[in-house]
Amino acid sequence: MGPDGAFKNGNVGHLTRRVPFNEVVCAVPECRRRPKHPKPPKEPRTPPAVETLRKAIEWRRQLDSGKVANQAEIARCEGITRARVTQVLGLLRLTPGIRERIRRLLGTTHAALISERALRPMTRQTSEQQVKAFDELVTPRV
Repeated sequence: MGPDGAFKNGNVGHLTRRVPFNEVVCAVPECRRRPKHPKPPKEPRTPPAVETLRKAIEWRRQLDSGKVANQAEIARCEGITRARVTQVLGLLRLTPGIRERIRRLLGTTHAALISERALRPMTRQTSEQQVKAFDELVTPRV
């Protein structure tokens, strides 16, 4: 066992206690033993889908007024792809009632109550299907 001569000087298996027997020894450093302070509650913030919908409304307003010529110009000004502009403008196919409900979601502590990814498939549905799908999305699950 072990390399040659490892046990000849008798230092293996020999323990010495350098702390008096009436003191407690802890291997965890002092900085880790202190109790951590609880995190402050999360600040309510506007869900990203609300900001994206606002952006879509503004872009549509710019297109209708002639301020910008087309979606490609919006993409150049914003520094994003034309496909992304199309995705954002696609949110305008949601029914006006749903768009208004989304815009009223000002502050929430839930990370992604309503995501743009969840809203995109709804834009290809009928108005009745959109309302039903949106209600299922925002209804809390028990």
